[in-house]
Amino acid sequence: MLTLKALHISLVVAWFAGLFYLPRIFVNLAMVPPDSVAERERLLLMAGKLYRFMTPLGVLAVATGLWLWFGYGFSGGWLHLKTTLVALLVIYHWHCGRLLKAFQSGSNARSHVWFRFYNEMPVLVLFAVVFLVVLKPF
Repeated sequence: MLTLKALHISLVVAWFAGLFYLPRIFVNLAMVPPDSVAERERLLLMAGKLYRFMTPLGVLAVATGLWLWFGYGFSGGWLHLKTTLVALLVIYHWHCGRLLKAFQSGSNARSHVWFRFYNEMPVLVLFAVVFLVVLKPF
C-alpha cells in the first residue's frame, strides 16, 4: 500500500504542476497583441501539449486515489470532503480544456485579469486537501 501511496502522491504533484501552469499560459495568451501571430501560435502549442500531457496524469492520480480509498475503507467525513474537492479539480481540468478550445478558435472573451484569478483556484483546493489529509479534522 505504501508504494501505491507514493505513486499517488507523485501523480498528484505532476497533475497539479499542469493545473498551475496551464492557466498561467492562458494569462499570457489573453495578453498577446492581435498582430503577434507567432507568439500566439507558440503559446497555443505549449498549452495544447501541456493539456495532453497532464490529462493522463490526472486520470491516474484519481484512479490511484480511488484505489487507496477502497483499500483503506470509507471512514471519515474528511475523506468525503476531499473527494468532493478532487471532483471540483476534475471539473476545473475539464474547464481548462474548454478554455483552450476557445483560445484555439479565437473566441476567448476573458481578460488576463480574469485568468490571473482563475489561476489561483487549484492553489486554494490544494491547501484544503493537504490540511484535510494531514489533520483529518472530522
